[in-house]
Amino acid sequence: MSTQPLLEVKNLRTWIGTARGTVRAVDDVSLTLDSGQALGIVGESGSGKSVMARAVMGLMPARSDCSGEVIFEGRNILTLGKKEKLEIWGKQIAMVFQDPGRSLNPVVRVERQLTEGMRRHLGISHSEAHGRALDLLTEVGVPDPERRLRNYPHEMSGGMRQRVMIAIALACEPDLLIADEPTTALDVTIQRQILDLLRRTQRERGMSLMLISHDLAVVAGRTDRVSVMYAGRLAETGSTREVFDEPRHRYTEALLAATPTIDHPRHAPLRLIEGSLPDPISPPEGCRFAPRCAHAGEECLSTAPELESVGADHEVACLHPVTAPALTLSER
Repeated sequence: MSTQPLLEVKNLRTWIGTARGTVRAVDDVSLTLDSGQALGIVGESGSGKSVMARAVMGLMPARSDCSGEVIFEGRNILTLGKKEKLEIWGKQIAMVFQDPGRSLNPVVRVERQLTEGMRRHLGISHSEAHGRALDLLTEVGVPDPERRLRNYPHEMSGGMRQRVMIAIALACEPDLLIADEPTTALDVTIQRQILDLLRRTQRERGMSLMLISHDLAVVAGRTDRVSVMYAGRLAETGSTREVFDEPRHRYTEALLAATPTIDHPRHAPLRLIEGSLPDPISPPEGCRFAPRCAHAGEECLSTAPELESVGADHEVACLHPVTAPALTLSER
């Protein structure tokens, strides 16, 4: 049995041209994802999470460039041509975007959007694709699937559209599913249903999952490992349990402290991380979190920390890491 990871990102850097200058959205990120594993990517908006995911898909926007490697099943996606990427998209790697209202075609019925990938990649007939579409909608919890196949996206609720998006992503049985903020536009009850659906489906199918979110609570019980990104770089990475139980980076510690818990006093203000992310066009020379960190020293302003091991499966990029175990989400 192969011990190679399904996905290996090596020293990934991205540059995106804008009217103001070149944005370095991802700056020297390396991570791995094994077959059947769920990986959470967390950080504030603007941390580079979504750009990193698009680079993994080979879906970078115009006026952009990448360096490094994105090795998926032995091939570097960054060097593939469009024809080769089309063979991977949907069939081997699929993506669920955060806004199904913008991702689904408003003038095409659900059945066509759900079956065209199956017919292209799996070479099955229209009747076979129709049957699989019914099964998929049932699997993701869409009631009355026969009627829903005839619907246009605008005839469905936001939660139902997101379930359709997940069904489309699962249609060709990909090895890797990337879910980029899949519940941002949904109410709290539907959010939990969608997230639990993703985790359950990932386990039942044995596929890998990359779950991207700005909310640590979203990935807490739904991933095996977690990588925390800040301003284009990895701040901390490791097993989800260890990172949540013993966060070592000051940014991870601050994110956990700002996460509301069920016993949080109703009228008490939430703890916030003071300040904002640095300008991605001209990031600071040293630790990018230093301007917002109460523990930063002079060396933090000039030295960019590298990831260093602090446990069997735990790395942190911080010159003054947390030394004492912090309270977990369940204990606060």
